[in-house]
Amino acid sequence: MITLKALKALRRAQVVAYPAPPEGESLARSIAAPHLPGGQEEIAIRMPLEPSRFPAAEVYDDAAAALGARLDEGRDVAVLCEGDPFVYGSFLYLFERLAAHHRVEVIPGVSSPMACAAALGLPLAARNDVLAVIPALSMPSGSPPSSPTAMRLRSSRRGVALSGAAVVILDRRQVALARRIKAALPGAAIHGPASLEGDADVTYERLASHLPALFRRGTPIVGICAAGILIRLLAPHLADKSAEPPVIAVSEDGQSVVPLLGGHHGANRLSRTIAVALGARAAITTAGDTALGFALDAPPPGWRLGEGALVKEVTAALLAGEPVRLVTEAASADWLTAGGAPFGDWGRLTLRITDRSVVPGDDVADVTLHPAVLALGLGCERGCAPKELILLAKRVLVAGGLAPEAVACVASLDLKADEPAVSAVAAWLGVPLRLFDAATLERETPRLTAPSEVVFRAVGCHGVAEAAALACAGAEGTLAMPKARSERGTCAIARAPAIIEPERCGRGRGRVTVVGIGPGAQAWRTPGADAAIAGATDLVGYGRYLDLLGPPPPGCARHAYPIGAEEERARAALALAAEGRRVALVSSGDAGVYGMASLLFELLDGEAGNQGWRGIELAVEPGISALQAAAARAGAPIGHDFCAISLSDLLTPWPVIARRLRAAAEADFVVALYNPASRQRRSRLAEARNILATHRRLDCPVVVARNLGREGERVDVTTLAGFDAKAVDMLTVIVVGNSQTRRLEWDGRAWLYTPRGYAPGTAAKPCATKSA
Repeated sequence: MITLKALKALRRAQVVAYPAPPEGESLARSIAAPHLPGGQEEIAIRMPLEPSRFPAAEVYDDAAAALGARLDEGRDVAVLCEGDPFVYGSFLYLFERLAAHHRVEVIPGVSSPMACAAALGLPLAARNDVLAVIPALSMPSGSPPSSPTAMRLRSSRRGVALSGAAVVILDRRQVALARRIKAALPGAAIHGPASLEGDADVTYERLASHLPALFRRGTPIVGICAAGILIRLLAPHLADKSAEPPVIAVSEDGQSVVPLLGGHHGANRLSRTIAVALGARAAITTAGDTALGFALDAPPPGWRLGEGALVKEVTAALLAGEPVRLVTEAASADWLTAGGAPFGDWGRLTLRITDRSVVPGDDVADVTLHPAVLALGLGCERGCAPKELILLAKRVLVAGGLAPEAVACVASLDLKADEPAVSAVAAWLGVPLRLFDAATLERETPRLTAPSEVVFRAVGCHGVAEAAALACAGAEGTLAMPKARSERGTCAIARAPAIIEPERCGRGRGRVTVVGIGPGAQAWRTPGADAAIAGATDLVGYGRYLDLLGPPPPGCARHAYPIGAEEERARAALALAAEGRRVALVSSGDAGVYGMASLLFELLDGEAGNQGWRGIELAVEPGISALQAAAARAGAPIGHDFCAISLSDLLTPWPVIARRLRAAAEADFVVALYNPASRQRRSRLAEARNILATHRRLDCPVVVARNLGREGERVDVTTLAGFDAKAVDMLTVIVVGNSQTRRLEWDGRAWLYTPRGYAPGTAAKPCATKSA
């Protein structure tokens, strides 16, 4: 999929540059390799992969200087880019540096969304469809399609995904106030200087670099500081007001809350939430909110702004007292008219409220608002292709002249909860899937256009698509589009007289997210884990692990179990999800490393016929494992090949464990020992040490780490012969070095590291392997 123009440029260039990871091969170069004529100078631009280093100014400065020097010599340079150079590409940072001084030609490429659509044979947009491309990193993993974030993204022409807010503090005096604000904002985290580790969830070295990084990532910022500090640090980064995340200043006494940026993108709403929590005043200064009581570009839940809306012009007219024609075709406009805004039956400008799609030739409105009054019902045969059902839904919407933005939810029979095609339509529309039992749908039979005895005998109700849509639309709802068929699917649309609240319709598809919370400290939890916890209706886990999370989010139920009740926890999580709830099954460390994830999958695999579990969505959020935490605290002992072995013989026979220990010792792996000892099981650690000693010197470095990331943390760097087995328990992880692991005395303490390669000639003395 390299264009002909790109091929010509590659063949005539004397220099070829391409992005590459810090080590290893460049993907862009490997794609272009068959088309490079050879003999060209190649420049690999080694890119940092850590999020905190992105974008790395020094890398682009150096690369621009190197390419500029070649251009000054009169040589043509081709820079390879994956996809399209200007679609989420790193080339734009080079472009900024080179275009002012050199002629730069950008040759477009095929971006990944377009390539995927072509491969799937699925059209992305037609007629007046709105196509939005949203980077996955801008939304926390686990965010449901029905979340406010997803709904806002779907309704915006250009949007910023709101992740958990960063409550930024400058010193210890602000900690108490920050905690009050954090408690009012689910998913929020306190960001403070490195000196406040323990009080801050996330620490930073320099506010001047940390704050702009948050802003560029689209993270809402709540700064407990003078507004001027935020303004001075963020002013150089202001570009597009439609893409700015919320930025809010809170006075140190907690009495003033001032939204500075992103007022119509959540800042006003966040400010009001914070003000209520603090008993303060939100100083809302955006004209629409203040004078009119609403903001057209931030409508209330259940309302979506149409494409191409002239929000600024209509708002200015209303503020000036100029009448604006209001045309209401669906739902009620009370939220617009309650404040006395000068709407009427005539005016130079028009605001239309409709569930119809606006097509050329209509009485075009200057602003179109779509109320979520439509419910799209679906039925299908088992195994129907997602593509078929999506195309059917699109065909029915187009045939009825109905706007996808006016669809509140997708609905179906609960037996279809695990049908990929039904979920795919909901995901395509960006709305929740709601499910009904057969008895509920059967009550809709008198309103069906063609009740079917065949369907009744198969599933227990006389219709699915029409019945599910009408059940969502309520008793006063009507069919907007009767049932239409494809080869294996059916689709119907019902219209309600008011906004449909999906959470009041049937039940949702249940979800279990197995969440690795790391060793326990907030700073060591991933944003994805925090998002899964913040979005859960239920937290299930060992009581001690739930305690580490602090109070559950508002409205979230806590289900604590004793140690040893792992299967009960997993079954409880599945039972709750079968009721349509969003469950976070909490596991310490990484859920997939001696954690709850494997047990959950084992239960599902062993009881695949359990009808109550059908349709449950599954997700696993990774966490920092005890092995990783111990290694980080000690330096880099797992810098080369390593393995982890549990010494618990409750589920694995000791002879199997001993055989694995011998194999790991003989193969010279760095070995992490999990579950090294309990009150009843004290002898196995000594046996493991003896096995490892057959292939290690007794002065081989060892890390003994206990209570990592929690109060009472202790990390000792010792030797195979020297560690105290009596001090070891189930809260301890042990890392035993290999023959190359080395000890480094630095800054008053001992560090361990294992070189990435076994190259000779180093000065440090390794732990020599004993001959067997």
